[in-house]
Parts: sequence; C-alpha cells; structure tokens
Amino acid sequence: MLLDSIRNQIDSLSKSEKKVALAVLKNPELAVDENITALARNAGVSEPTVVRFCRTLGHEGWHDFKLKLAQGLALALPKANEPALQDDLASDLVNKICSRSINTLLDLRNTLNPDAIAKALEVLAAASKIEFYGQGTSGIVAADAQHKFFRSGVPTVAYADPHIHSIAASLLKKGDAVVAISQRGNSTALLRSVQLARKAGADIIALTPSGTPLAEAATLLVPVDLGFDTDPYTPISARLAHLVVIDILAVGLALKRGPEFRKKMQNAQKALQKFDVQFDSFLRHAPKS
Repeated sequence: MLLDSIRNQIDSLSKSEKKVALAVLKNPELAVDENITALARNAGVSEPTVVRFCRTLGHEGWHDFKLKLAQGLALALPKANEPALQDDLASDLVNKICSRSINTLLDLRNTLNPDAIAKALEVLAAASKIEFYGQGTSGIVAADAQHKFFRSGVPTVAYADPHIHSIAASLLKKGDAVVAISQRGNSTALLRSVQLARKAGADIIALTPSGTPLAEAATLLVPVDLGFDTDPYTPISARLAHLVVIDILAVGLALKRGPEFRKKMQNAQKALQKFDVQFDSFLRHAPKS
C-alpha cells in the first residue's frame, strides 16, 4: 500500500520530491537496501529533500518510511498482482484473488494511521447524527456502514444517490457528522455534498486516498491509499480495505460507548435471535397449500 500511496500522491509532490518518488517506485527493494545518501544520489536530490518526501507522505522521517516500505515488501505474497487470465484454473483464481486480498489487509494493518482512527472515533462518539455518503461501489460500502453503525444508538443513514445526499447535506447542522467514502476521491457530486455539509457546520470524515480533492475537503482524513485497477476482472482491493476500516470504526465506537451500551446491543441481538427462532417454528408448522 505504501507504493500505492506514493503513486496516488505523486502529482501533488514538489518537483524534487517527485524525483525521490520515482526512484523508490523504480526499485523499491534497492531503496530498502541503501541508505539515505545513496537514495538521494540516485534521485539527484539532497538528503533533506528525501526527508521532506517521507514527511509529506505522513512518516516521521527516513527511517520510519524505510521500515514501512520494508514491511510491505516482506509481507507481500508472491504473484498477488498477477491478473486473472482466460485459461486460469479454479485453483489459479483462488490463489490470485485470495493473495491479493491478503496483501491488501496486510498493507492496511501496517499503514493505517491509528491517530486518524482515534480522532475519527472522537468525532463519531460526539455526533448527534451520522450520515454515510458514497457512489457506485463506495455506495455499497456506505450501506454496509449504516447497517453496522445504526446499532450504536446514534441515528444513521446511508445515501448513494448524489441528488439525495446533496439535499441531506444541506439540512445538516453543527454536531452532525458525515463519513464520505470514495476509492478515487475525485467525484464532483460527492465533493459538492461534502462542501454543502461543511457549510452547514457538520464534521466530515473522509475515507479516501491521500492527496485527493475529497481528502482536501474533509475536516478529518482517514487515508486509504490503494491503487485503483480498472480491469473488470480484477477485484477492487480498495473496497475490501474500506469495509475493514468501517468495521474498525464501528467496533471502536461501540467500545467507546461503554459496557452499558454493550449490554443494550446484546439484548437487541437476543431479541433478533428469538424472532428468528419463532419464524423458523412458523415455517415448520405452516399449513400446506
């Protein structure tokens, strides 16, 4: 994911920082093996420029960046980026798609910013209402988020229609929160709704790549830096990463609300299970037509 993060942000880097990015992308293994002096020399920049590049990407410095890059390369499963082919056997598909998904989750674990998660939980815990906005595949993630978050006891809703979430955004107020979800972070309609929500006084948490227009428009960014593959036969790993981030936030919010709330959730689950048992009994004893 770190290499994907570099690719996503490369256009927003300065001219000299971009040289460092290209040097790392060209040979990430060499960047891990060499020291900062060698990387600066290969990129044709100064050592302070390398440090600035690392900090622009959200790392403390060269050593932190190098450690994260090494972890990502070491944990990556082989052949995970190979595309699915017409003559692939079922075993090939299982290996390729599972490996890609595993790599995505490993990258997410190693690069997801805990401080951003903690700040997002503070905003969500204080919110009087939470709305989830997304479009296309991200709209499905938004619907999944609403399904998980409504159990938190806070009014929640998910909108995937751009006309609907623009109207909803304009009706928000201070103390409300929007979670805007986008794999690319450049949807004009979603950006418009986010701007309307901010104007209304709501907090905006963006789950999107760093350096995108949506990331810039948010009051709080939870960066999900993954490459976006337009091949229709390639699983969209960003969707999986977004779903996991939603799970982290949903569980974190439930824990943050304390043991009394946990008891209420358990009671709700028991009520649902009781309903399921009664419905199963009805089906078993329903008169035959």
